[in-house]
Amino acid sequence: MSTPAPAQADPDAAFASPRADASATDAPSGLAGPLRTLLRSLGQIVLQRHAGTGVCVLAALALCDPWLACAALIGATTANVCARLAGQPRTEIRDGLAGFNGALAGLAALTFAGDTGTAVALALLASAASAWIGAPLARWLRHAGLSVYSAPCLIATWAWLALGAGGTHAAAAGALAPARLAQPWLDAAAGILSGVAQTTFASGALPGLVLLAGLAWSSRRAAAYALGGAALASAIEYAFGAPPASFAAGLCGFNGALAALAASALGARAAICATMLAAALHLAAVRLGLPAMTAPFALAGWTVHGVWRLMMPAWSRPRQASASGDVPGADASAEGSTLRDEAAMPRAPQIASPIEAQMKSPIGTLAGVQIGAQTELPIGAQTGAPIEAQTGAPPGQQTEPQLGSRARSTAR
Repeated sequence: MSTPAPAQADPDAAFASPRADASATDAPSGLAGPLRTLLRSLGQIVLQRHAGTGVCVLAALALCDPWLACAALIGATTANVCARLAGQPRTEIRDGLAGFNGALAGLAALTFAGDTGTAVALALLASAASAWIGAPLARWLRHAGLSVYSAPCLIATWAWLALGAGGTHAAAAGALAPARLAQPWLDAAAGILSGVAQTTFASGALPGLVLLAGLAWSSRRAAAYALGGAALASAIEYAFGAPPASFAAGLCGFNGALAALAASALGARAAICATMLAAALHLAAVRLGLPAMTAPFALAGWTVHGVWRLMMPAWSRPRQASASGDVPGADASAEGSTLRDEAAMPRAPQIASPIEAQMKSPIGTLAGVQIGAQTELPIGAQTGAPIEAQTGAPPGQQTEPQLGSRARSTAR
């Protein structure tokens, strides 16, 4: 999930589908356009702007409980309609950024409401509320450089839970656990896959496997981060006393999977930190008896992105300094070498002064024969870090800017 902005411009939408063909595919005729928007809304639950991922999300929900799939469709459709009525930019609606919180609100209503009729009514109300809340909240968070994630869904759901609209389904949801398997490692694998499935309020190894395939459809890197985040968070929470039933149902891993996806654009180190923080926050919420849902993931994502933004200038300076040495030249392509030579040619007049100064010294006199015969070719072909070291040019002049930036995209 991400702030209401084009998916490619958000750090948490790092795995969003390319926008190169957006003009050709974003506004198709007939029902194809609304259907693609609806599927992208489901895909944004796991931070993917990808209709194929939305198909797999819907399939995973249907495998767990067909009513979950219906709730997600109702919520996403309601949120998209309300966002359109509220005048939210069409690009954001087409990217699924307006509908995913509605889908989550619908799923939460079916999960925690006492009966199906109440769940449908709450799904409609909470989805509409999440759409009206989401736009101003996302704008406010964007000013702080943060993504909205599942905050609108959390606000809408906590509001009706505080009024006592929850019921027996809330207790039953935490008790879902697959049967014990023959081998412990199979139990562990099933629990981790169920943690991936719980990112969409589903449970079970098979829905988790289908959802993982949907993530891989969008990006294999996204699938790897989600699986790694679920595994790490599940291991942390189980080691700190989480019940085996919660581990098997995937309740220990879904916040870690989402946190890893949210921080993946910053690198593996940030994803690990976000996963560990999300697991710690979820453990604290469980101990306090709070209905945290995906709040640990959202808090972990905001924290890690904020800290990385503060720390990145200090980290990027030594990287830029080292990048002006031998490292870029070692892995540079032929085109990169040509660009560096062309960039160095205008600085040739600056190089002449140090060379002439050296020629006046005894060492320069001994080297004068070689310099006089071969000065132009080496300078034109090999200007780089060594010459910059002589001229005093800042190393950063020949280094490209560091990563500026999903983020996906989006989730609970």
